[in-house]
Amino acid sequence: MDLRRTLFAVAPPIAAAAVGGLGSRDAPTTYARLRKPAWAPPASAFGPAWSALYATIGLAGWRMYPRVSTTSRRLHLAQLGMNAAWPGVFFGIRDKRASLAVIATLDALVVAELWSLRRSDPGSAAILLPYAGWISFATALNAAVGDPGD
Repeated sequence: MDLRRTLFAVAPPIAAAAVGGLGSRDAPTTYARLRKPAWAPPASAFGPAWSALYATIGLAGWRMYPRVSTTSRRLHLAQLGMNAAWPGVFFGIRDKRASLAVIATLDALVVAELWSLRRSDPGSAAILLPYAGWISFATALNAAVGDPGD
């Protein structure tokens, strides 16, 4: 077994989930009090969705490690860093403008990662497409929600 490949596949998504989890400790309370659009999912949808997405991110990391450039690997790690940061900004410090900046950066990094994978590992790019779709949806939801007093 290739230890570096396994660590690249497993450690970053787990770290992003753990840091994001710390940042979203107040998520149930905060999400419940927000003014949300009719198309907002129930809070109970987020845990299963993110569990599946982190698993696919890990699978993509495992696949891409031996196939791609250092730049692609760095993009993968950078987008996971932004992924980890967003919950703390949105749910922790509750700054909608800053959280939109973080998630827009996450979107851009995932698009850049997909673009960098398009030739070297299109299979990993395909695996990451549901993640790209989900964070695009999350960006729209982040933009659409408001505090009850807004």
